[in-house]
Amino acid sequence: MALPRQLREESDFEQLPDNVPVSATIADIEEKSGFIVYYYFVIEVKTKGGSKYLIYRRYRQFFALHQRLELKFSPDVQSGPYTFVLPTLPGKVFIGNKQEIAENRIPELNTYMKKLLCLPTWVLLDDLIRMFFYQSEWDSQQVPKALRRLRPPTRKVKTQKPKTDLLSSPRAEAVFDFNGSGKLELSLKAGDVIFLLRRVNADWLEGTVKDRIGIFPESFVKIIKPLPESDSDEEGRASKTKGGAQGSYSCLRCYLLEPEGIDTRDLCVEEDFTIQPSYSDLLARMREVFQIEDIALNYRDHEGDLVRILDDEDVTLMVRESKSQGSNVKRPINQFPWELHVTRTNYLSAYNTEY
Repeated sequence: MALPRQLREESDFEQLPDNVPVSATIADIEEKSGFIVYYYFVIEVKTKGGSKYLIYRRYRQFFALHQRLELKFSPDVQSGPYTFVLPTLPGKVFIGNKQEIAENRIPELNTYMKKLLCLPTWVLLDDLIRMFFYQSEWDSQQVPKALRRLRPPTRKVKTQKPKTDLLSSPRAEAVFDFNGSGKLELSLKAGDVIFLLRRVNADWLEGTVKDRIGIFPESFVKIIKPLPESDSDEEGRASKTKGGAQGSYSCLRCYLLEPEGIDTRDLCVEEDFTIQPSYSDLLARMREVFQIEDIALNYRDHEGDLVRILDDEDVTLMVRESKSQGSNVKRPINQFPWELHVTRTNYLSAYNTEY
């Protein structure tokens, strides 16, 4: 293995364990559509012993690591022989396209990791460094999508229209209403027959209804005739093999309460339905879904009254009440047990109105 010059000159380098990371390179970025959209950096790590593996890290994890290293080792904070000057980490960016920001950070983060792993050997043994580059169980369960910087992109297959012989075509019937929250999602009504085009991943399918094409969660439909195995793309099969570790979606039903009526949406996010999102993430996502800035978040308590959500503690209360109440209402298996009711901030009469 070709090691950095600084490491090769260290006489005690050979005494390091084989699982110590010695180089790391960003192989790709991957979008995650949770309650907010963010990007992971997919990083290929090489160890002293020659093994390779992938880890997934957000910029905020780089930032947290840098802060902790500064407090522990910076000569501006500590004194003594075990201090060093940290490499420069690219700063936070608050405005701009998230994908472009992530792409632009790749060269700087690669340089940051290279310089970090070229520090003295006692730094490489520090728990902060080792845990950051350690492949967790969650990391090992992820299925990389492209790894564009390690291999050329594969050819994309153009979506085919359904066969003219409709009775022999793969199809499904909608069991629940699904109100798509994005342009790519296919809204469904219970009873709709959907002609299946392909499997997107372990949880989502692409299909067509009445000349409309889009994606939808499989848990909202009953499969009448399944897709041939060959029509399930590599990502879909890989996700199933890994137990749906990546690309696992849950759906949240949300309502916009207006004087003239209710706008119902099903927001599907790449999160487990047992998680509890933050208030700020919920607020940002609802603003995006309904395209209204001045909104308030609410939920209905066990008596059916509308309760306004103001902070993370209120979100905790909402989730706790939804678990304690239970429900006899039939839901898709991956639907959140709680629902959001969104109002405009000054629409106070909503609290005195029965919908």
